[in-house]
Amino acid sequence: MFGIEKLFTRKDPIKEQIKTHLQHYRSAIFPMGIDPQWITEIISGKSQDGSWQVSLKLPFAASGQGTVLSSHLSDSLNTDIQVTCHSEVAGSTQFKQIKHIVLVASGKGGVGKSTTAVNLAAGLASQGAHVGILDADIYGPSIPSLLGLAGQQPEAIDEKTLKPFEKDGIRAMSIGFLVPEDDATVWRGPMASQALTQLLNETAWGELDYLIVDMPPGTGDIQLTMTQKVPASGAIVVTTPQDLALADAQKGVAMFNKVNLPIIGLIENMSYFSCQHCGGKNAIFGSEGGAKLAARHGVPLLAEIPLDTGIRENSEQGANITTQSLAIKDHYIYCAQLMSSMLYLQSQSTQGVEILITDD
Repeated sequence: MFGIEKLFTRKDPIKEQIKTHLQHYRSAIFPMGIDPQWITEIISGKSQDGSWQVSLKLPFAASGQGTVLSSHLSDSLNTDIQVTCHSEVAGSTQFKQIKHIVLVASGKGGVGKSTTAVNLAAGLASQGAHVGILDADIYGPSIPSLLGLAGQQPEAIDEKTLKPFEKDGIRAMSIGFLVPEDDATVWRGPMASQALTQLLNETAWGELDYLIVDMPPGTGDIQLTMTQKVPASGAIVVTTPQDLALADAQKGVAMFNKVNLPIIGLIENMSYFSCQHCGGKNAIFGSEGGAKLAARHGVPLLAEIPLDTGIRENSEQGANITTQSLAIKDHYIYCAQLMSSMLYLQSQSTQGVEILITDD
């Protein structure tokens, strides 16, 4: 009888090795390894070739990491192991039915902030997250054009609620949907801030894992409104490598520090140009500026995104870059995975950051 009990309780050595290797795996996306609770299934392949299939349920948006983990386990254990990741973003809602609000900001215009915000949202959606984007750039709304929705008007659900547009799984709202495209928004700061607050509060966002907010450049009234009245999880600052842009990005970092809003990281846009003929990298706007600024403030450099015609072409067409056969999309997808992982780890920390919400 003892022999039979031992037979049924004996652990499969391959399964245990897979679990151990996942626990000890380290990367920027998984700095603490793979929690055993995330493993939902480990089964041998249907054929007798010694292959294995592993299923993970991740508490952040990184379903594409299955390919990386498959390669790691297969090489480490010298057998064919296929990992499938399903993302189900953990956490409680912080605003309405939204779990995380992320502000994408820049110290100055012209650094590709809006394009980065849209492509970051697309990257999150491609990894299994429910995503929305709010165009907070009241004076120069770009989101309608970048999503291929220019000229359209939102539908009113009732007298006080607007239905957001949905494109490629991204829910979107912008003042650009309410003001004629060729008209100028001539509003003083308080009026612009009030309009933004209404867009945020009177849009039927539904359940979202992330709401990406495309902030206007600078450090004015709208920026203060968003940082003081909205329970944001953190901010991402977009810059380019040259000294002038970095000086302005420094001001953006300083503003978020003053209002105690965590800075998730920096994104260096137009980081370099890859020559199509020789493959060499040309630092047209300088080099390592973003890395130095990130190091100075002790925040991660989330991505160094090169100059690429594919970004411009997709932006002008209002296309989803993550569905295109372009290598450049991997920068945004990885950045989305990294941001999502960091927000999850931040939420698990016992030392949370309190965001002050005022009524004035």
